[in-house]
Amino acid sequence: MAKQARKSTLVAAMIGSGYKRGMGAEAIDARVFDLPDVAATSALAARVAAQTRRGDVVTLDGELGSGKTTFARGVITFLCNGPVEVPSPTFTLVQTYSCPRGTIWHFDLYRLARADEVYELGIEEAFAEGISLIEWPARMAALLPHDRLDVLLSEGAESGHRRAALQGHGDWARRLAKI
Repeated sequence: MAKQARKSTLVAAMIGSGYKRGMGAEAIDARVFDLPDVAATSALAARVAAQTRRGDVVTLDGELGSGKTTFARGVITFLCNGPVEVPSPTFTLVQTYSCPRGTIWHFDLYRLARADEVYELGIEEAFAEGISLIEWPARMAALLPHDRLDVLLSEGAESGHRRAALQGHGDWARRLAKI
């Protein structure tokens, strides 16, 4: 019972904090994970990656330094079957990776001034043909597809720990149970 209450409190806090602002008001399903270290973050990212397929969108939200790029690196490493150099796309805005399941598009929208700038980055192609990992998704909130997995990363209870709250929308609500 305490686990369910903690989950409900965190999801309510996510919605109350504006996390869902413009990204669809309903939370279809949610799961919360405590991540004591980078290895735990990478392991959770691999579990998410195992459920992805072409056309999927995974949003990565959280404050600066919360582990968004670390999570993306874990997804990309899993999907590419081994270590891959994954720099933060903060300055390039998008990085692509050719992997056995298709092209992985890693977007960092922090520097966008307007949501429609994502079209210049190839977002339509990414949504249609690849797997999209999107940091700072609120920058394009109204343009996000309904079917997606939202990942909110935040500080954990102890120093150096993180917490990940995952919300599944559309088909991801069913797949989230497998993570």
